[in-house]
Amino acid sequence: MESEEKKKQYNEYVERITPGNNLIKDILNAFWIGGLICLMGQVLMEIFMYYGMSKEDAASWTTLTLILESILLTGLNIYPKIAKVGGAGCLVPITGFANGVVAPAIEFKSEGQVFGVGAKIFTIAGPVILYGIFSSWIVGIIYLLGKSWGWF
Repeated sequence: MESEEKKKQYNEYVERITPGNNLIKDILNAFWIGGLICLMGQVLMEIFMYYGMSKEDAASWTTLTLILESILLTGLNIYPKIAKVGGAGCLVPITGFANGVVAPAIEFKSEGQVFGVGAKIFTIAGPVILYGIFSSWIVGIIYLLGKSWGWF
């Protein structure tokens, strides 16, 4: 009986401290913040092309600039605050991937270059890289077989 009372008290405690979720608000925040990141990318690309870069070069420099911005904002502890509001809107673009690589490196730098930064830098991004490469390999094999067998 005492165990049941403890479970009830624990469940009440969890309910009390768990922040509430407003799904519509979360979706709208992800939409406008993710859209703002994409808009920044488009503006950068247009600026680079205005100053004479080809579309391919402008796209490369835009990507590099967005990654640099994400790294700087992560280092200044600003990106996590933006991501807290924007959720998936911040995590999906390339800026979120850069943040996922840099954040563990910053967090574990006190443990040294090898066992801190080196060992932890891909804690978040590692699975994305692994399964991204693996998935592309599988799709490539399917495409190769499909081409050989006349499916495509």
